[in-house]
Amino acid sequence: MSEHALHLTNPESGSVPRRHAVGTATPPRVERATRADIRRWDEFVETRPEASFFHLFAWRDIIENVFHHRTWYLLARRGDTVTGILPLAQVKSLLFGHALVSLPFCVYAGIVADDAESADALVAEAEAIAADIGAGHLELRQTRALHPQWPCQDLYVTFRKPILPEVEANMLAIPRKQRAMVRKGIKAGLTGAVDTDMDRFFELYADNVHRHGTPALPKRYFTELLDAFGARVEPLIVGDVSGKAVSGVLSFYFRDEVLPYYAGDVPAARGLAANDFKYWELMRRACERGVRVFDYGRSKRGTGSFDFKKNWGFEPQGLHYEYRLYRRATVPQQNPSNPKYRLFIDLWRRLPRPVVNRLGPFIVRNLG
Repeated sequence: MSEHALHLTNPESGSVPRRHAVGTATPPRVERATRADIRRWDEFVETRPEASFFHLFAWRDIIENVFHHRTWYLLARRGDTVTGILPLAQVKSLLFGHALVSLPFCVYAGIVADDAESADALVAEAEAIAADIGAGHLELRQTRALHPQWPCQDLYVTFRKPILPEVEANMLAIPRKQRAMVRKGIKAGLTGAVDTDMDRFFELYADNVHRHGTPALPKRYFTELLDAFGARVEPLIVGDVSGKAVSGVLSFYFRDEVLPYYAGDVPAARGLAANDFKYWELMRRACERGVRVFDYGRSKRGTGSFDFKKNWGFEPQGLHYEYRLYRRATVPQQNPSNPKYRLFIDLWRRLPRPVVNRLGPFIVRNLG
């Protein structure tokens, strides 16, 4: 760890709301969290409203063990009191470049801090790490702007909305045309069931991403999510009248929120309105268990998923992906909307499933 990060405030790092007086006699100290810090790290996450499921410490082992990325889980503290956290992972690829990211495979996992001094100290240490490893850029995936002067990726939005206390009230809150699609799925006899393993979900997911021309994450990743987070990870499978799995969604539960994060289906799902039914079934179940927020997750502007979520009555909220550029001149565009990946996407769709299942994990680990 670079010593300068322990005591200096970074003048370019912006600010966060202050819960402690700036200029306190004890400056924050930043260190790399270890397993001995898991309890205090997660307690901090659970009690900070701006923290997310992706800040939980167990993500570190998943990122290291499944994707083999080096991580730095930075902890700011004054004495024994935790005042801020920043999880980071190195993603290094000849094809996609070299980055220090908070966090790959997570839509929001940037800085959570009680005061500006702690946030500044965390950023200073992150920049020191980026310099030490020779990263091309540092990427902080924030839900709100912390560094207005940094380059920002204005591509992604999230969709969040309260879940009403009564099931029928949630049904009536869905706009009329979308509600008709949900009722179509109900009339078709679709049913939902929560699986205890990832077998059926992975088949639906892998088939779906193959049809869209992108590599699938390895099945091991999903099983490790289930092992690490237990009941907080839930694969919900929609079956047709014969019991055949036609659609599925993997959701994360955190505090009073549910976040449908990965999804998949078969081609017949569209005609059955299975995807509409799937998200209604998830919302209904979440309502009955007392969950209060439905987080529809991240979408790219101008995509079908963006339109689908708006059709449910959700309003987009911009995400603030902030960058420090070191060895590159522009913000990276590592997403399927980038025209330079069009040929690869078209080719990937044509490859047999056994081939893409074998090759996909080696490619997707560097996309994050």
